[in-house]
Amino acid sequence: MDPGKIVMSRGGEDLEKVMGRREEDELPKYETGAFQIEGGDGWERREDRRLVDQAFLDQYLKNGAARMHTMRSLVEPIRVVPTGKLQCDQVIDEPTLLVTRFEYANMFHTVTDWYSAYVSSRVTGLAGRPHLVFVDGHCKTQLEETWKSLFTSVRYAKEFAGTVCFRHAILSPLGYETAFFKGLNASFSCRGSAANMLRQKPDYRKTARLSEFGEMLLSSFDLLPIPKHEPHVLNILFVRREDYLAHPRHSGKVESRLSNELEVFDFVNAWAKMKNNIKCKLNVVNGLFAHMHMKEQLQAIRDASIVIGAHGAGLTHLVSAQTDTVVLEIDASVVIGANEAVLTHLASAKIGTNVLERIASKYGRPHFQLISMWKGLKYHAIILLGLYARPTEVTDELSKIVTSLGC
Repeated sequence: MDPGKIVMSRGGEDLEKVMGRREEDELPKYETGAFQIEGGDGWERREDRRLVDQAFLDQYLKNGAARMHTMRSLVEPIRVVPTGKLQCDQVIDEPTLLVTRFEYANMFHTVTDWYSAYVSSRVTGLAGRPHLVFVDGHCKTQLEETWKSLFTSVRYAKEFAGTVCFRHAILSPLGYETAFFKGLNASFSCRGSAANMLRQKPDYRKTARLSEFGEMLLSSFDLLPIPKHEPHVLNILFVRREDYLAHPRHSGKVESRLSNELEVFDFVNAWAKMKNNIKCKLNVVNGLFAHMHMKEQLQAIRDASIVIGAHGAGLTHLVSAQTDTVVLEIDASVVIGANEAVLTHLASAKIGTNVLERIASKYGRPHFQLISMWKGLKYHAIILLGLYARPTEVTDELSKIVTSLGC
């Protein structure tokens, strides 16, 4: 890798120092030979030293709807050189993942990148945690600490002073290219299960991959083994949404999914205190993740009996939930997916539950319903046609869930 032939910002800066920087300045553009690979004998006589041809790119790295496919852009200019012709200012012997990110400050999109890196490590049979190099020019975010916990080392490509040679480099697929993300639009049925269950009784319709991934996250913060739930105590984790400064182009305002979130939280808290009895204790946890260390976030999700929250990136933590956790999503994503005319029509109509579910399937964003399915979690949803949730509707649904758990 020759960082001098990769055009992008340096990356890894403090966010406050690069406010106003454009996204196109952070995404890499490659000159011919930015990456080279040793090809053995015979290559010195070849005129075309491209690693792959156009047909390969069109088959395996399709542009699709993306205005810029950074993995295609990386692979296309790779050139093969004869044995002994690589110029190496530095050599890294251990396996190294090369990762390019897009939405690097958003929890959901970052988890797709973590998952992609995890799967890349699994399918290439790595025995331990690899090194990682960001081949992008993004600045630091609050998620940086987790990258460093997951991998042996984390560096930015532009940090290297000269050329660097890797004995074993792995190009990690873009987060958008993983089953984790593509499952939002593709139609495939795959339910989650524990790995030990599948070892005892293999079933191609089930997967333990997402559960293993969640355990890897927990393990990185020394949160394994998972303790048993305290008898007759149900932890209800309410995942909150907050404003945060995400990247240089960001105003610090997240898109609202629930206009009365605090009202709902306070109502749930009061309901839980009233519901407490000799048989069960309900403990409501205020999931203000933006103010919590990643270890605290993962511990909260690990220890939760019930996870409730409005549709938002914080619910991506469900990948680390226990298999008996129950999910209640307050889903206003249909408001984002449908156009104004559709919403106006729906608001004036009397709509039953079945119709709401069909509307959600057409216009909604099923991120967390799918994660729940791939994890094997029980999933419930309150589908909204606006941004206001009736607190009593939320506690009514919680009452049903609590009863189903024996309280």
